[in-house]
Amino acid sequence: MARNRQPILKKCRALGIEPMVLGVNKTSKRGFRPNANRKPTEYAVQLREKQKARFIYNVMEKQFRKLYEEANRKDGVTGLNLVEYLERRLENVVYRMGFAKTRRQARQIVSHGHVLVNGRRVNIASYRVKVGDVISILENSKNLDLIKEAVEAANVPAWMELDKAAFSGKILQNPTKDDLDFDLDESLIVELYSR
Repeated sequence: MARNRQPILKKCRALGIEPMVLGVNKTSKRGFRPNANRKPTEYAVQLREKQKARFIYNVMEKQFRKLYEEANRKDGVTGLNLVEYLERRLENVVYRMGFAKTRRQARQIVSHGHVLVNGRRVNIASYRVKVGDVISILENSKNLDLIKEAVEAANVPAWMELDKAAFSGKILQNPTKDDLDFDLDESLIVELYSR
């Protein structure tokens, strides 16, 4: 299994995103210094947007390409479908519900088997949740300090609801672009892949 072991702050600086988007409460001492006399090409802008989405959602290139192709086949706007698919990944849902402080931590919680979907244990981070699914924490895992601290500071988006006392949440509707917690221009990603 491929793993991304790049330093978070270094990659954030290269992509021009704030580390707080990833849930990392650190800042780099180095400032972002783009090449002053050089304007990035259209391809470079599109590639950076795709790399930003891949890095934030912790998805490798092959899997990201498959998500794009599936979003392209579905009726509707391809870019919005892609954003919806990325947001509905189980690791992202666990993070957005507040069971973890970062998306990487959420991935670990899922892969270690602490998460139940509709009462069944799911340890696949890329599992795609549906409207009406109930995501909860395993009974024995509710005592973990890591999860307790994250749930206390949870800020849940409008497309899901959270019951902090029961450590469970429900998907109310499919997410839209407005529900993202960072800026993403998905049309650039579509343009890049449709070359």
